[in-house]
Amino acid sequence: MSVWDELVGQDGAVRILREAAAAARRIVDGPGASGRGLGSPEASGSLRGAGAAGPARAMTHAWLITGPPGSGRSVAALAFAAALQCTGEAPGCGRCPGCRTTMARTNADVLVVSTEATTIRIDEARAFVQRAQVAPSAGRWRVMIVEDADRMLERTSNVLLKAIEEPPERTVWLLCAPSPEDMITTIRSRCRHLGLRIPSAQAVADLLVRRDGVEPQAALESARAAQSHIGLARALARDPELREQRRRIVRAPAEVRSVGEAALAAQDLVDMAKAQAEARTTERNARERTALLRQLGMTDGDRSTPQSRGAVHQLEEDQKRRSKRAMVDALDRALLDLLALYRDVLLVQLGTGQALVNEDLSDLVSDIAADSTPEQTMERVEAIEEARHRLVANVQPLLAMEAMTIALRPQA
Repeated sequence: MSVWDELVGQDGAVRILREAAAAARRIVDGPGASGRGLGSPEASGSLRGAGAAGPARAMTHAWLITGPPGSGRSVAALAFAAALQCTGEAPGCGRCPGCRTTMARTNADVLVVSTEATTIRIDEARAFVQRAQVAPSAGRWRVMIVEDADRMLERTSNVLLKAIEEPPERTVWLLCAPSPEDMITTIRSRCRHLGLRIPSAQAVADLLVRRDGVEPQAALESARAAQSHIGLARALARDPELREQRRRIVRAPAEVRSVGEAALAAQDLVDMAKAQAEARTTERNARERTALLRQLGMTDGDRSTPQSRGAVHQLEEDQKRRSKRAMVDALDRALLDLLALYRDVLLVQLGTGQALVNEDLSDLVSDIAADSTPEQTMERVEAIEEARHRLVANVQPLLAMEAMTIALRPQA
């Protein structure tokens, strides 16, 4: 099984990454390659220069992998990292130790950086930039994957910029972001851009049938409901309760008829997001606190010292940021589901005949379509998008949700 198999519907991107991995192998294995890397004088000019000749032309030291949520940015980055470390017959074989350890995220020469907070802090950026200076210990390349590169503020991005401008030998940066515009121009201009697209629902369904043994119809319904997000489609296919929760989330705001109902629907959305965030973080928070106290030689109930108070406070702040990110992510996922509902409404209103994302909610789609116009549907779509922007801008979630649900009411 190749490392590329999880990249569903990305044939063009896979071809580019295969060529780059093959070029990277020739750089390492070619005549006189010892001591040559992406940062060496022999390689760096051809790698960074347009129209270069030779084996390095398909490979570069910095990549920007973009695509909508669910397109597989992190999967593509990890598969490429595995292909760079691969020692099998063809880069990305999936069977050699380099491939297996990278895909399991245990390869010491592949560092995956992500954040569960709203932004990547500047001290975190400095730490992984420093780790990028270390030569590969056992693998062929030192690969730095930044999964949430768009969550860096400009001053944090500038810390990364210097490392990308002057990479050490055999170091490759893989930055993942929703779009090129999410990165500052100076970083964007120094990376090779690889754009991914959302795979078709049928392609995702085929993957669920092949890999997870899901019944074909259930796989297709889950893939459509997840809007081709592979991880979410897999979760929906496995968990009937999650599918029912999604239906409730979509129905509640769409069925409001008054300001009072809108306020209740908004509160329900926020409560749901809080519950999901707590489910994801509570147990982990407790484990982290216990582990920290153990490192400090303490147990719960012991009198704290200035040192322990500082360490515990820092942990609590990190956990608060993580919980906030989890809640915002849960709300944003609910809003994306709402957007899919009104996309279906618009398709019905325009008579396109295309398949609905929410086949299981076709009665609700038909009712909304009959009671409104395409212009009103677009106004509701804009209200949902505005709520998403407000969440990113740190507007209080309940206020953002209330403004949205009020805008979704039927117009007199």
